Amino acid sequence: MDKKGILLVNLGSPKSTAVNDVKEYLDEFLMDERVIDYRWIFRALLVQGIILKTRPAKSAEAYKTVWTDEGSPLIVITKKIQKKLQKVVDVPVEIGMRYAEPSIETGIQKLVDQGVSEIVLFPLYPQYAMSTTETVIEKAEEVRKKKFPKVKINYIQPFYNREIYINCLAESIKEKLPENFDVLQFSYHGVPERHIYKTDPTKTCNLNDCCSRDNNPSHQFCYRHQCYKTTEAVIAKIGLPKEKTIVSFQSRLGKDKWIEPYTDETLKTIPKKGVKKLAIVCPAFVSDCLETLEEISVEGKEQFQHGGGENFHYIPCLNDEDRWIDVVKILCEEKLNEFYLV
Repeated sequence: MDKKGILLVNLGSPKSTAVNDVKEYLDEFLMDERVIDYRWIFRALLVQGIILKTRPAKSAEAYKTVWTDEGSPLIVITKKIQKKLQKVVDVPVEIGMRYAEPSIETGIQKLVDQGVSEIVLFPLYPQYAMSTTETVIEKAEEVRKKKFPKVKINYIQPFYNREIYINCLAESIKEKLPENFDVLQFSYHGVPERHIYKTDPTKTCNLNDCCSRDNNPSHQFCYRHQCYKTTEAVIAKIGLPKEKTIVSFQSRLGKDKWIEPYTDETLKTIPKKGVKKLAIVCPAFVSDCLETLEEISVEGKEQFQHGGGENFHYIPCLNDEDRWIDVVKILCEEKLNEFYLV
């Protein structure tokens, strides 16, 4: 019988906070055609000709504010998830990053070295997007075909609306909510609007109204819809009225039109609308990272307070909480069992 294994895949991180390491990481990340989807020549001109001239130094300073003695928070947390999962499953568990090391290829190689020939690959993204789930699967398939043609890979699909995940996220948020708050803001990573249309093979997406319709064919590929459905399910589970919540999108890059509303602009303006006590959570991420610990916890807090806000409470990601490990285990075992059925 073929030996099975699990590969947990997250975004990735620079090797260190040194400017050159950050530059190397950003080059690989931003030159991915599913992140910046311009033709290669225009992408290279933008990334290597403009962005990498100034952004690495600024990003390096930001990374320094969140870096731990063990290294990058995202890598450290993903390793903790790996170790906890390994204790509750009876197959090898390794990690890989879409960008930088340990790479997807490194992760697969470690499993193969242990005799594994059937891999459950888990992209650690609740919602589907071209720049997250899709690029992980495409990269893994590229590596598999080139280096490991005899290996079979079974991919875990986005779990944004799975009841076990919603229960886990809702319980985690509810435990961490402050006693008094005016609004709970759900800040998801943003994507350019054109990505929504590009990832829709049904060609039925209309950002103006289809997200709120039931059973539109595009929903299984629509990042925006999935973010709203996650929010809707979580607040129903917590028991919060919709008017006490906000959905927004962060981390936009460049001058292209990204899905709205924007988190930074929202944080600056909501105090003028009477929101003085804010709780905020980032459910596009399962592990705390630069975008949550620095962009939201530090920059976001400053934006909110400068706008007139008083109390800002960031709710951490699921990270290595035991209840999240339980969800990861269940989702992985579902896919492991599919190998037995073939």
